Amino acid sequence: MKVQLPYPLLLILLAVLAIAFGCLSMLIGPGGGPAEILAMLNHGDRDLAWMIVGQVRLPRTLLALMVGGTLGMAGAALQGYLRNPLADPGVVGVTSAASLGAVLALYSGVSMAFPMALPLMGIAGAVLCAILLQGLAGRGAVLTLVLAGVAISSLCAALMSLALNLSPNPYAAAEIMFWLMGSVTDRSMDHVALAAPLMAVGWLMLATAARSLDALSLGEEAAASLGVHIPRTRALVIGGTAISVGAATAISGGIGFIGLVVPHLLRAQVGHSPSKLLLASAFGGAALLMAADVLVRLLPTGMELKLGVVTALIGAPFFLWLIFRARAELES
Repeated sequence: MKVQLPYPLLLILLAVLAIAFGCLSMLIGPGGGPAEILAMLNHGDRDLAWMIVGQVRLPRTLLALMVGGTLGMAGAALQGYLRNPLADPGVVGVTSAASLGAVLALYSGVSMAFPMALPLMGIAGAVLCAILLQGLAGRGAVLTLVLAGVAISSLCAALMSLALNLSPNPYAAAEIMFWLMGSVTDRSMDHVALAAPLMAVGWLMLATAARSLDALSLGEEAAASLGVHIPRTRALVIGGTAISVGAATAISGGIGFIGLVVPHLLRAQVGHSPSKLLLASAFGGAALLMAADVLVRLLPTGMELKLGVVTALIGAPFFLWLIFRARAELES
């Protein structure tokens, strides 16, 4: 028998968990642990201590929390809108489009001359994807939207493969591959300042659609009879996902499965309410991605694993389990 926590208590626990992993992230990593940092302060190496904590670990921690929260919230919103528990931000092509923009920045060499061109081109790719998606889907049904997303995602994947195939030198190809694996390492507060406002806009749009998602759980006709404006809701969900996830992907690269796994883990705890699941998934996604980022620093692998690799290793078995469970439910 599963225990369902009161909703406010669930949010508090998830927030505390995310903060706890965030604090742990500030204490470990290259440069030493708390003892080494204190020793630097005692010996007058304040600049070195600040460089390690404030310029290396703080941006990494903030981005892990922001990206995880964005992916969790967007995944919950898309699953609510599409009424499909297997949906995640990648299903509408936003992740692939943002990745393509960043890959083009690496392939063309623009990112070498202007480092912030990489996230800026990634964000531009996500915004263009949202515009194209709305145009292709028109006023069609959910299936039309999904098919349009699959088409955009496939095209972006093909163009990224073409960029790798035509890469002018192996170093550029390696740089593209490493970026696509996903990571929040070697990011600065400039990246935080660039992504945070866009993510906040996306979060606000998704939160505005929360009540409409509750009504949509009854079906589009029932939701329309209750006064829900379906095109507006779709614009909020797709636009909010494109802006927030596009900014997250442009900064961190490809990090998958957070938007799929977290809503599934928390759905029963919120009484299967899409509106309540949004905030819970935001906190849960932040906690899960922060925990994964701490894990990559603790694993004795010699070379630090990429964050996207770890989330895939966690998410892929979970996805297979969902498939087997769904098949068992159909057969029973």
